Amino acid sequence: MTATVTPAKTSTAGVRELLTSNLRQSGILIAFVVVFTAAAIASPNFLSPGNISNIVQQYSYILILAMGMLLVIVAAQIDLSVGSVVALTGAVAAVVVIKWGMPWYVGVLAALGVGLLVGIWQGFWVAFVGIPGFIVTLAGMLIFRGLTYQVLNSISLSPFGGTYYDINNGFQNGLMGGYGVDTFTLVMFGAGALVLAYMQWRTRQGRIAYLQTVESMPLFIGKLVLMAAVIMWLGFELASDRGLPNILVLVLILLVVYTLVSQKTVFGRHIYAIGGNLNAAKLSGVRVRRINFWVFVNMGLLSAVAGIVYSSRMNAAQPGAGNGLELDAIAACFIGGASTTGGIGRVGGAMIGGLLMAVISNIMSLLGWPMQLQSVAKGVVLLLAVAFDLWNRRRSESAA
Repeated sequence: MTATVTPAKTSTAGVRELLTSNLRQSGILIAFVVVFTAAAIASPNFLSPGNISNIVQQYSYILILAMGMLLVIVAAQIDLSVGSVVALTGAVAAVVVIKWGMPWYVGVLAALGVGLLVGIWQGFWVAFVGIPGFIVTLAGMLIFRGLTYQVLNSISLSPFGGTYYDINNGFQNGLMGGYGVDTFTLVMFGAGALVLAYMQWRTRQGRIAYLQTVESMPLFIGKLVLMAAVIMWLGFELASDRGLPNILVLVLILLVVYTLVSQKTVFGRHIYAIGGNLNAAKLSGVRVRRINFWVFVNMGLLSAVAGIVYSSRMNAAQPGAGNGLELDAIAACFIGGASTTGGIGRVGGAMIGGLLMAVISNIMSLLGWPMQLQSVAKGVVLLLAVAFDLWNRRRSESAA
């Protein structure tokens, strides 16, 4: 007699089950929707095409820093020097391009080289000497700020102009439609929506293959439709202004790369293992020193990218550039769901956290709030995010 094997079925979940099963990520997404809606109601200029483009350009370097900072925080480390590294790499690029008259790409390569050296320097002290990252990067914050003043002789250098200026201020808008809407931008966003839908489908199929809980099919389709609508709305807003910002292309490329690195590679899994349980990671054969070293090298390199983007946006290099950017990047990660103890966090969550901070800053500026109140608001948001993380962790522990 032949035995019949009944395949196990994957369970499906509704909206409530999905929200409660991943409260950390769903909470920040809900918060972002609430803040975005409130901003749209508070100021009629918030949803204007020009302001949407401004948000993308003005806060892109924070999103870039948040990608690297997320990996540092997941590894249970911290980097306080990124603001100073942004200033230093921008200063080096300015000296090469403006003062020495070299082509723009030489300035970019010089800045990336300096960022790489900074990452190697800090990674060495953290990984191989054993000094905590907090101390190493606190020293780096002072060292690299001082070097910035030295490189610039305590004065600003401007303007970059040309291609370097277009890194953050340029647009792709070659196909204008009959109603003043850039067709190229709409096509690119439409293609992006299709790619994202395909990736979501592949993720769902993978979870089904491993018998994990997934959303019901109507809910899944509704989610895809909503995501596509949001993407196309953003594309239409940008297409109605000046087209597709160059910096948005760079940020999206980095987002895809770092999402894959953090979730699909051995290096990424080892970072989460170190932050989740250091002793278990060592016993499992994870080369902790090497991973920590490359985490800081990567942070230095991304700080250089942010330095290039920042100086391009300002069209100048200034000794005081980047002040406070490290706090914005750290806040974006924690608001986006990263744990204060390491081992938890997603690049996508850090991006949502960064966008939330960007929306808050932008709407406060549009409403004419003074800088001191803006700082208070950002601090309150960060405090609430960390408190939510602690509450969610205790809730999970008690449930277990």
